Amino acid sequence: MSIAFNLSSKQLRQAATLRERIDKLEKQLGAILTPASEASVKVAAEPVKPPKRRRKMSKAARAKQSQAMKKRWAKVKAAGKKSL
Repeated sequence: MSIAFNLSSKQLRQAATLRERIDKLEKQLGAILTPASEASVKVAAEPVKPPKRRRKMSKAARAKQSQAMKKRWAKVKAAGKKSL
């Protein structure tokens, strides 16, 4: 443990954070690799959140946004700027 004495507090916090992430990932991996018969017996420690779905934009909303963007860029170009 002599290595710990040579590290700054920031490095120690980073190491602790990484250790927590590794432990969490190992739990997730174990849950994936557990056979189905054992998985039904064990209760998951943390509920798995479903992935976030992307919001879909209607054609009308996309067209409205496109027109607004074109109008903004026309205004910028008329002013002689190269970026907003």
